[in-house]
Amino acid sequence: MADVVTIEAEARGRAGKGAARATRRAGKVPAVIYGAKQEPSLIALDPRAVLRELNRPGWQSRVYEVRNNGDATRVLIRDVQFHPVTDAPEHVDFQRLVTGERVRVSVPVHFENDGISPGLKRGGVLNVVRHTVEVYTQPEHIPDQFSADLAELDFNDAVRWEDLKGTENTRPVIARNFVVATVAPPTKMTEAVAETTAAIPGAAPAAPAAAPAAGAARRG
Repeated sequence: MADVVTIEAEARGRAGKGAARATRRAGKVPAVIYGAKQEPSLIALDPRAVLRELNRPGWQSRVYEVRNNGDATRVLIRDVQFHPVTDAPEHVDFQRLVTGERVRVSVPVHFENDGISPGLKRGGVLNVVRHTVEVYTQPEHIPDQFSADLAELDFNDAVRWEDLKGTENTRPVIARNFVVATVAPPTKMTEAVAETTAAIPGAAPAAPAAAPAAGAARRG
């Protein structure tokens, strides 16, 4: 498990939209800690601390320790509400963690060795199907990230769940050996193959290359 990150908080006495607006006018971000069969705890956070964490990759699976008046509670960030115009965080939901009790988390995938991948070196494109993978695990075993080694991948090769490193003590939400990423040949090469096939009498047309998901094509 990655290092636990500490967030300082202040107690706030009242729930409701009016109380939340008053907290924001005071320059704080209202938040709530729920779960573990306990009453919700109403707190206020420094917006700079919230933005610092949201700007770091992997916050969905990072374990936080919220400190309030000498008490420390280990939590996960479950939801963040943003202002529709300014995108400033307006409310944060935390879930309490209980040792030994499984939770569902989204763990980011880190792709490594893209510089020596045979397919990528020859102009291929890394199509990332899943930037994060949802798993079940216990709080003490939540990984910082999973690693995908691209060193041996050539055109049309794939990284699957079983290929990821760091998955010990976790179970994927999807109960199959799903694809995380693929290496697709360059578009020009695919077009050249199609043209060559079309020029041969009686030859079957070449299958089109799979288009990368929107916003998912990347290198490394």
